[in-house]
Amino acid sequence: MEWPLSLPELSRDALWEILLSSATFLLIFGYHLSLVKRVRQVPLQTAIGITNHVRQQWVRSIMHNKSDLLAVQTLRNGVMASNFLASTAILIDLGLLSVVFKPSFFQEVSYSMSLVGTHNQALWLFKLMVLVVLFFYAFFNFTLTIRYYNHAGFMINILEAHDPTVTPEVVAEALNLGALHYTLGMRGFYLAVPLGLWMFGPLWMFCGAVILVLVLNKLDRTA
Repeated sequence: MEWPLSLPELSRDALWEILLSSATFLLIFGYHLSLVKRVRQVPLQTAIGITNHVRQQWVRSIMHNKSDLLAVQTLRNGVMASNFLASTAILIDLGLLSVVFKPSFFQEVSYSMSLVGTHNQALWLFKLMVLVVLFFYAFFNFTLTIRYYNHAGFMINILEAHDPTVTPEVVAEALNLGALHYTLGMRGFYLAVPLGLWMFGPLWMFCGAVILVLVLNKLDRTA
């Protein structure tokens, strides 16, 4: 009986799979770890820190000038965007779950484009389930964004003289928490690029991760 691939070839493909996928996850994790450190140490040199500061100033301006209509319209736009993205994430998840039960055609396409890596059905389904979990993660964060924006919408219209506990700082904190979950949800969408390319092989995944990190580094830094 002849095997389609010899043992050294199988070992080489498995080694490429392990090395490239590990390098990809380390690259993405290392970048976001450095981003978190930068946000904490020099927040005004990052896009996240600047937008957090701007939202704090916006809340103070709205509550001081009693611009209720402007506040409601701005928060409504954020809620609508989060609602759209949450719906998109759950629809993508449902589509991915349907592929789990009918994988044959999609496996053939992905295997045909794979340059290096193993062709294993169990591993292929694992990659698909990682994508499913990622979009569920994005969906969860966008729903939390809606929750915090709704809380901020109620609090921002309360005069501090009527309730001294509802200060601009408290409202800004709720608003920034909602924005944080929005950012995390968007990161889930961004990470779907290299993880989606992983379906076609670890080399595509690594190349996609390098490009993604370069783009995010440009967007996340202001200095």
